[in-house]
Amino acid sequence: MKNENVLTNNINLTENKTDNSLSKTKIDVKNLSAFFGKNQVLKKINLTIPENKVLAIIGPSGCGKSTFLRCINRMHEVVNGTTTGKIIFDGKSIYQYDPVVLRRKIGMVFQKPNPFPTMSIFQNAVAGLKLNGLKNKKTLAEIAEKSLRQAALWDEVKDKLNDSGVNISGGQQQRLCIARTLAVNPEVILMDEPASALDPISIAKIEDLILELKKKYTIIIVTHNMQQAARISDSTAFFMTGDLIEFSKTSVMFTNPKEKLTEDYITGRFG
Repeated sequence: MKNENVLTNNINLTENKTDNSLSKTKIDVKNLSAFFGKNQVLKKINLTIPENKVLAIIGPSGCGKSTFLRCINRMHEVVNGTTTGKIIFDGKSIYQYDPVVLRRKIGMVFQKPNPFPTMSIFQNAVAGLKLNGLKNKKTLAEIAEKSLRQAALWDEVKDKLNDSGVNISGGQQQRLCIARTLAVNPEVILMDEPASALDPISIAKIEDLILELKKKYTIIIVTHNMQQAARISDSTAFFMTGDLIEFSKTSVMFTNPKEKLTEDYITGRFG
């Protein structure tokens, strides 16, 4: 069965390259395996992610989705994780980048909104810029407004920029965290279930935001919400116990999956 899955993955990968032949490859994952000590959590993953597209990662809990994200911006090694294989970002191995530089280029938005509680909305928005040494007040103000506008939050907070970043709703906090990521001008945005803790109205705003942001950024989102994956992603990868079971255009996977495991998961038979 594993050999059949590997063969299917290679076919899907080739098909996906063909489907996105006019798009520049932003990230190319080749035979990626990831470990925590002797425990292998990802098994020879192959994925090609084109520029200015949304890739959804789906699969049951514990299948390696979040680890996959953390491998891409080298956060996996922060918790003493190890990898084999290659991740190529803009034609260069991620290990040829300084980790700080890489994480500025490949930003991360986490499942739970995490604005800094001792900072104002404005300070949260520019926290990454200050960390990187930017001190000019005018420039900071301009970038804060731009990133808050990009995150569809400016109109809601422009009159209370000095209020605490935690004194706004959960959905607004998540968009503030997205603005903080956008402020440092990334090229890729990783999102680990960014809407899972939000109400339906806030979820809709986050999804609309993702569709707008992909015009400028490449986005990889982990989600347990099948409808969300279908609504916002261009391609979808289904993970199961560390294996990549299927990878194809979202429209294909959700209407005509090639693997029975994929069909069973999408239709709610397990997971």
